[in-house]
Amino acid sequence: MIKKPIRLLLSGVIVSFGLLPSLAQAQKPVSDAQVAAMVEALRQAAPQTKNPNDGLYSEWQVKPETLKGWSRTCLKRELTPTQFENSPVLARSIVSCIARRELTNQFAATNNNEIASVRGAACWWMTGKYTGCDKGFTADYVQKVVRVYQQQRSKPAT
Repeated sequence: MIKKPIRLLLSGVIVSFGLLPSLAQAQKPVSDAQVAAMVEALRQAAPQTKNPNDGLYSEWQVKPETLKGWSRTCLKRELTPTQFENSPVLARSIVSCIARRELTNQFAATNNNEIASVRGAACWWMTGKYTGCDKGFTADYVQKVVRVYQQQRSKPAT
């Protein structure tokens, strides 16, 4: 009777040790250079509506309701759209925080495939979903993000 729980426990330990290397690989941290390239790619790819009253804020064209959650997550306090708009340094820090989170999620989901991770994060940035950006405006947007990201990553570190 006592042998079954011990075998079960022992099997669990053996399986856990077998999974550790794959878990360590999946948890590879996203580098500051990757985050900086993603942030710049999102900035350069941000759709420009030509309407100064389009309800989107900063160079990243962020919606006010999105900003509330992001600022709570990253700063532990809510920012107003005006504060976000008027402080490029603060805006970049929030976008960097969210870009790091989403790239990290996508690196884990894509087995550390950098370009697939950028695609997934760019799709999420535009739609709130990691997939489904394979045609139309969202596909063009994701491709632009990937192109700018690759350009940024190919630049020598300063």
